[in-house]
Amino acid sequence: MRQRRHVSAGGSGGQISQNLKDLPEEKLEESYPCLSERRVFLLCLAVRVLNSLLVQTYFNPDEHWQALEVAHRIAFGYGHITWEWKKGIRGYLHPMIFALLYKVLAVLGLDKPLIMMRAPRLLQSIFSAVGDLYLYKLSRLLFGNRVAKWALFSELTNWFMFFCITRTLSNSLETVLTIIGLYYWPCVRVSSRRDDSSMRIWGVVVAAFACVIRPTSAIIWMYVGLLELFLARDRMRFIFLEVLPVGVLVLGLATLLDRLVYSSWVLVPLNFLVFNFLSSGGDYYGTHKWHWYFTQGFTVMLFTFLPFSLAGIILSRNWRLSGLIAWVLVLYSVLGHKEFRFVLPVLPITLMFSGFSLAAISTNYSSDNKTAEASKHHTKCPSRMRWAIFFLLATNIPMALYMSLVHQRGSEDVMNFLSREAAKDRVKSILFLMPCHATPYYSTLHQDLPMDFLDCSPSEERGVPDESDRFMMDPVGFTKELANDWSPPSHIVLFESEERVLREFLLLHSFKEVKRFFHAHFKVDRDLQSSVVVYALTGQ
Repeated sequence: MRQRRHVSAGGSGGQISQNLKDLPEEKLEESYPCLSERRVFLLCLAVRVLNSLLVQTYFNPDEHWQALEVAHRIAFGYGHITWEWKKGIRGYLHPMIFALLYKVLAVLGLDKPLIMMRAPRLLQSIFSAVGDLYLYKLSRLLFGNRVAKWALFSELTNWFMFFCITRTLSNSLETVLTIIGLYYWPCVRVSSRRDDSSMRIWGVVVAAFACVIRPTSAIIWMYVGLLELFLARDRMRFIFLEVLPVGVLVLGLATLLDRLVYSSWVLVPLNFLVFNFLSSGGDYYGTHKWHWYFTQGFTVMLFTFLPFSLAGIILSRNWRLSGLIAWVLVLYSVLGHKEFRFVLPVLPITLMFSGFSLAAISTNYSSDNKTAEASKHHTKCPSRMRWAIFFLLATNIPMALYMSLVHQRGSEDVMNFLSREAAKDRVKSILFLMPCHATPYYSTLHQDLPMDFLDCSPSEERGVPDESDRFMMDPVGFTKELANDWSPPSHIVLFESEERVLREFLLLHSFKEVKRFFHAHFKVDRDLQSSVVVYALTGQ
């Protein structure tokens, strides 16, 4: 018979945990049936595959330019390498995963436009399903079966997880590895047993790979490692037989891979640290107020799960994991450059606490109820539970679908269109007159054609506008200067806001509109970019 697990490592607390204690173990297992891990994984896989197919919008350039574009260059010999790779602040381990996928597709003759577009996110959906399974396992380990089910419900229905987790961002894989790794660390568990130490090595391995893929993941594992060091009885073994050997081995393998591709010795984590932390290089792409994650970023990601997560943190009294969430949010708040995706790894943990509060709501019996009566009452779904479920679904599902299917979809649609046209030999060259990295690139086009976009690489001199900035400040003047010595492209792509002022220039130079794609209903960080427009050179 399985040992019953109660509440958090931080102490007992919450009415649900007290109610669970009052039930005999036999009744507990009967009342809270445990789903098999195989069934949970298949459910998560089905949801995430559908999830990946429904994600058809553009979110962050790194999904394409720092992963798929690099992978496409490795696999097929052409693709754009951004300045980060030239300065050695990116590692090749993450893109190599998708490069292998592309190679398999090419060998099988499946590197067609539609498949090339869908396959990477489908692969990420498998990784995401594994992460969902481990969130279920971690929740069950800490709080029991009932909380685990509601934690999984929260994970699968949260709008931002749906919107982001199947994208090919390194943050998505980092999130999966974070959940897997936490499951194996004894300091996170309710109580550390001897056999937990033998599992810890797997947690160290996963943590090491997470840090190689995303060096900022060290923020998470620094907290976990220090907590383990404080609680563990075998500290010398932990440091000298686990952390150091595994860290050196994984970093060494990653460095060898980078040496192979860069053709020189590059220590990516060090370069990443110097650029992003010591020189504040990330600030070039914009800064936010210190409180942004608390007042906007993370609260928007949680959305209507926010009150449930806060209640779950208080009820569960699991100060170790809630401390990890606070630690990550505070440290990232110190950095000037902030993005939603940076704190994605702690979103599932926060949603686990939402599952705790939902389980508390669904437990419809008091601590005085015993055995059969308690089992009878708790199987009923109280009205407040139905309202909670309805509220969460009614707010998160529309948000998830709108952001995944509607908002900023023009960037993806235009490249899918050009990919199909290029496959029919109707495209010779493309010029993107829009802010840099506003669309996917060769990884979606999958044709070795001349393409140009407006560069936005950081300048050595502060305050010097890049090509993208200069174009946005004066679209007509910049384009006229560009046309003085250009060989006219067969196609020009631009946003509707710039197309309005450039229409006369384009018509004068024998271009005509051939396609217009809806992009967005409202502006994000620039003027409203309501549509993406394609112009083609006439008389080709």
